[in-house]
Amino acid sequence: MKVLIIDRDELNSQLLATKIKGLGHRVQIETIKNNAIDHLSRENFDVVFVDPNPLTNARPLILNIRRALGAYAYIVLVKDIDVDVDFANSGANFIIDKPYDAEIVANTLAGAGRITTYLSKLGDDSIDFPSAGGVIAKSAFNQLFLSAIDRADRHNESSYAVFIDISNYLDMSENDGQYYADFAVAKMSQHLSHIRRQSDIIGQTAKNEYALLLQRPQYETEPVDAANRFAEELSKLKSIKESVESDPQIKVKLIELPSGKKVVDHHIILKA
Repeated sequence: MKVLIIDRDELNSQLLATKIKGLGHRVQIETIKNNAIDHLSRENFDVVFVDPNPLTNARPLILNIRRALGAYAYIVLVKDIDVDVDFANSGANFIIDKPYDAEIVANTLAGAGRITTYLSKLGDDSIDFPSAGGVIAKSAFNQLFLSAIDRADRHNESSYAVFIDISNYLDMSENDGQYYADFAVAKMSQHLSHIRRQSDIIGQTAKNEYALLLQRPQYETEPVDAANRFAEELSKLKSIKESVESDPQIKVKLIELPSGKKVVDHHIILKA
């Protein structure tokens, strides 16, 4: 990914850049905020790390960064423990503290990668999947996903997405034939429609993947409970398996928005 660091503290910027480069990403540093805004209007970045100091309210700066960007970028606010800055409802995806912890930086970039990947996949209008059986089209789900991220960014509104896919779909297509691979996906879709709540929004996001939005949970553990429930119910889906070589493998991932943090990760193998 392309990463821009906006921080007038050159030493800390270099330390952060070294950690990011060590993870295989490209990095640029800008020490002057106005120059950074101008830079962002001319060149897109996937991730922006920004220390708002000496500003005491980070939100106007984040909004200016968002306006300057030609595409959505994952914004990380850098918090200096010696400076009092209002980070509430700033519009950033995540907040990290100085001094930089290598593991936290790595996890933050992993979350950024997930958000970037999902936005790219959902925003690809070269292929869509029509609404059917209570499952909305990918294009419609994309608009709701963008809205959920925006509200989570700007209003600190808790949102999650559950992504459910048959991870060995291509292997099944090759080993057992396209009909069986598509049959397995159809059975999974049918089962998801039956076990989801009426309030859950579900869309088809790839040939072998479905996603659900869980917005404004009523209690703290509700998203985790929901993801675990889906995994448990899908593990009972034995009718998906026939007398063929491959065992369908279903992955259930719960992703926090807008951070991209992976909260739950189930890997289910359906045996005959």
